Amino acid sequence: MKKRYNYWLLLPYIRPQWRTITKGFIGIFGYVLATLVLINLAGKLAIPFGQGNVVAIVQVTGICALIFLVRALFQSIQDMYMAKAALKVAFHLRQQLYSHLQKLNLSYFETTKAGDLSYRLTEDVDRVGEVVNKIFHEFIPCILQLVAIAIYMICLNWQLTLVAVIVAPLIAILITWFGKHLSKYSLKSQNRVSGLSAIISEIFTGIRLVQAFAAENYEIARSGSEAERSLKAKYSAQRIKAMKIPIVGFLETSIVLSLLIVGAWQISQDNLTIANFFSYLAAVVLLIDPISHISKNYNQFQQGEASIGRVFELMAIQPTVMEKPNAIALPPVKGQVEYRHVSFGYQPGERVLKDISFLVSPGEAIAIIGTSAASKTTFVNLLPRFYDPKVGQILIDGIDIRDVKLNSLRRQIGIVPQQSIIFSGTIAQNIAFGQDFFDMQEVTAAAKIANAHEFINELPEGYRTWVGEGGVNLSLGQRQRIAIARAVHLNPQILILDEATSALDSESEALVQQALERLMENRTVLIIAYRLSTIKRCDRILVLEQGKIIESGSHEELLTIKKGRYAQFYGQEFS
Repeated sequence: MKKRYNYWLLLPYIRPQWRTITKGFIGIFGYVLATLVLINLAGKLAIPFGQGNVVAIVQVTGICALIFLVRALFQSIQDMYMAKAALKVAFHLRQQLYSHLQKLNLSYFETTKAGDLSYRLTEDVDRVGEVVNKIFHEFIPCILQLVAIAIYMICLNWQLTLVAVIVAPLIAILITWFGKHLSKYSLKSQNRVSGLSAIISEIFTGIRLVQAFAAENYEIARSGSEAERSLKAKYSAQRIKAMKIPIVGFLETSIVLSLLIVGAWQISQDNLTIANFFSYLAAVVLLIDPISHISKNYNQFQQGEASIGRVFELMAIQPTVMEKPNAIALPPVKGQVEYRHVSFGYQPGERVLKDISFLVSPGEAIAIIGTSAASKTTFVNLLPRFYDPKVGQILIDGIDIRDVKLNSLRRQIGIVPQQSIIFSGTIAQNIAFGQDFFDMQEVTAAAKIANAHEFINELPEGYRTWVGEGGVNLSLGQRQRIAIARAVHLNPQILILDEATSALDSESEALVQQALERLMENRTVLIIAYRLSTIKRCDRILVLEQGKIIESGSHEELLTIKKGRYAQFYGQEFS
């Protein structure tokens, strides 16, 4: 059974806004009190109206106008402070959700659509904020107004009120029924829109490939099918709304007509004065508006509950890689890395790495080679704790990495991936990634080491040149050199190079290879490479196959002495 989420989950975000909400409640109580005064004044109009006393009518009307003004002032106070509270609730909810997502592991993001996460962080959180605003801005004031007017009506004439009470439960039952079905279709609609958002994001990210394969019509049809499913889900929700309006509206009208008949009979029996009947009718008129708002808002609350479910569904996901409560900060490291009998699998019972053991001395360069299914990237992803081993230990300078704070660990490990990631911002911001304040001289020095300084200076604004999302206005080689400069600027003692030159042309590869050689100086380096020409000068080469290290040694040892799997790879590449 699917877990249900409700508005009580928002209390931790609402509670800090109690001062602002209290000011809003002052406006609400003032508004309700002014409403009761208006109802009472409506009865006072009955007598001078029947007598044709224009002066008295003008006087009472003037007082009514003044009360209306006071009522409007209280409503503006209510609106202002309640809107402020709701906006802050949405702001803090979004910040905490984003912060929570940052703590989740790579395994989660590898199986989740970015478009769906974006939709939940924006549309769903905004909808929750809008509903919180409705609760404070409309729902609670309407409930208080409803209760206050109902008590006034009972005191005025309980027989007339009994007529309203007979029909009111039926309206409440219908509103609940409609709201339940609307919530179901709203959740379905939001999931469809989220899926459509994910598909569109995916298409635009890979638009070059779409156009290269002339697959525009295919992608249009795919997104069109998802859009059609979204349309059907939205139409189902709108159909429920359309059915509700006439049915509930008819019942509300029936109450008013019944009150007129019973009221006329009460006056004929001298059980009710005309003045009180006027006040009662005024109360009924002012009662219809909050009932209508409650009915409309209830449906929105059902829709909002669907968004709450989607938001707190993410909040409920827990990271699998966690810091220990007593984790220490990893001190500056020398760079010794040791894997002790490490085994790992993505699924229970699965093992993609099996009993891996090796020791890397500080400053040593180790290459990891193997077939595409040898789990080489998984092998190095364990070091910065993107995943935790199922069995065994990984140590840096003799310290188990599970005993240290993640931030202190990852700050001392630099990574240059195969596909460099460039974020929207300036060149300098991308090199000094993760730092609000940085020294431009250090950024420039890092760029020079990475062979990036020359092309950066040729850009329109140099290091202040703005690059678009993904660095689309830079070549692949330029993006890779910026990624290397980023690693240089971090100045880590341990470095991971994940096939950093495999996608480059020969000219770019030469420049990147020079930059990598400078970057590797006096650092512990783990290199994943397909091209064996790039790893000849490594101190040691590990051959990984079916999750196990089957060979280990220098290039010369593996090629001339052992003549095993590495020699086969080398022969295939240079045959």
